[in-house]
Amino acid sequence: MLNPFSLAFLAALAVMFVLRLWLGQRQISHVIAHRAAVPDSFAERIELPAHQKAADYTVTRTRFGRIGLAVEVALLLALTLGGGLQALHNFWSPRLDGLSYGVALTFSVLAISAAIDLPLAYYRQFVIEEKFAFNRMTPRLFFGDLLKQAALGVAIGAPVLLAVLWMMEAMGSLWWLYVWLFWCAFNLLILSLYPTWIAPLFNKFVALDDGELKARIEALLSRCGFSSSGLFVMDGSKRSSHGNAYFTGFGKSKRIVFFDTLLGRLRPLEVEAVLAHELGHFKHRHVLKRIAVLFALSLGFLALLGQLIDARWFFTGLGVETQNTALGLLLFFLAGPVFSFLLTPLLSLLSRRDEFEADRYAADKASASDLVAALVKLYEDNAATLTPDPLHSLFFDSHPPAALRIARLQQV
Repeated sequence: MLNPFSLAFLAALAVMFVLRLWLGQRQISHVIAHRAAVPDSFAERIELPAHQKAADYTVTRTRFGRIGLAVEVALLLALTLGGGLQALHNFWSPRLDGLSYGVALTFSVLAISAAIDLPLAYYRQFVIEEKFAFNRMTPRLFFGDLLKQAALGVAIGAPVLLAVLWMMEAMGSLWWLYVWLFWCAFNLLILSLYPTWIAPLFNKFVALDDGELKARIEALLSRCGFSSSGLFVMDGSKRSSHGNAYFTGFGKSKRIVFFDTLLGRLRPLEVEAVLAHELGHFKHRHVLKRIAVLFALSLGFLALLGQLIDARWFFTGLGVETQNTALGLLLFFLAGPVFSFLLTPLLSLLSRRDEFEADRYAADKASASDLVAALVKLYEDNAATLTPDPLHSLFFDSHPPAALRIARLQQV
């Protein structure tokens, strides 16, 4: 039977569902309306066919995203008010108890979610990405990646889940504080281990060859006071033709990684400008600030769960009659994103602010014109639309719209 919390959950879910559909439709309509001509500020840099490819790619992905959204909402309702979690509890509780029950219950939910998402992921990769000439994966590589991810999920996730469930049971009323401390330490550990232990399971990394580019990058790192454990090129081309560059790692394990597709497209001066932008994130401590925000939010959410775990209305309001820590943890992480959805534009705003700061840093330490040239090539190569709907962009985009970003760089 529905209680007031059930109604609040359904109302929040309806708001999220309708708002995402409406914003998606705005994006589709806006992109189609501007498909016929390249924006004036890009007319000398991007050809009309490339602009139209980006428009079609954006529209196709957004339309397909609506299917994913419907599946996501249906699965959430099935697991909660539809009785799915209760049914899984009824299956596992006679067979297992204690921590083993909690692990089996949690991994059952994850397995069901992964199985439902699999056809969508396959279509996205081998139909949409293939249609727009981005896909370079084979089915064998696709399923191989899934198996590796599943194995890692079990190898890393099971011990972490066991530790969390044990603390929830054994640490008294302040269990949420101990879980938070453990979670923070675990995340910092993963950040340190990812570059050397996890990433190489999926990609090959080779040291950047000596030459003009490496000399420029080392000089830039020296000017910026940045030290890393190395400069590496990743074989991103075996999965996609999209290009990128990123920092990874934490502390002494920091390294700089370039996709081979990026190096094949940009001139050394442009690569230097892109790297200077990434160094801007380091200089302004954006990564540390984001980690701090993540840890603060997780502390607040875990403290809230500490109160909800003993509230029967929380369980019954989400379709579960049995009350225990494993079910409470699952319900919280299933329902939490529904209620926190309206934080999305705030987080996007903070991210876009960081991007502008990093752009200004790149203009100072390298060259604004080279960064503009690199960004234009990346927009074109990745089929990123030049004409996003302003409201959709404001809500979801972690990076500023292309026109606004380049206009600011040209004013530097």
